[in-house]
Amino acid sequence: MKSYRKELYFNLPTRRGFVNITPQVEQALAESGVREGLVLVNAMNITASVFINDDESGLHSDFEKWLERLAPEKPYSQYAHNGYEDNADAHLKRTVMGREVVVAITGGRLDFGTWEQIFYGEFDGKRTKRVLVKIIGE
Repeated sequence: MKSYRKELYFNLPTRRGFVNITPQVEQALAESGVREGLVLVNAMNITASVFINDDESGLHSDFEKWLERLAPEKPYSQYAHNGYEDNADAHLKRTVMGREVVVAITGGRLDFGTWEQIFYGEFDGKRTKRVLVKIIGE
């Protein structure tokens, strides 16, 4: 059994955004040499997310609007968490979008369904955050 670990780093210039990280995960898989197994991809920050969905700009816009209705950024005073920080909404958005994904590896490739891609979701940007890619298998 092989094990491989890689960290990806992101620093989005905006407070919120979505980045397709499938190519970086595929690169890590190639580096690992694993042909059959699993890959775990998880956000290592409490205000960021990793999720699987379609790479379609309209859908991403819908995510943004939906999340903002669920947990609006402002007014900051609506959240008990806000005081030293103003990111309570980012914590809530991350909870909805999820912390990690696990994808099967078959024949040295990510075993996706139709249109599936892996995304990094940022909800409190403008600083460097990391994503862990952990690959295990043979």
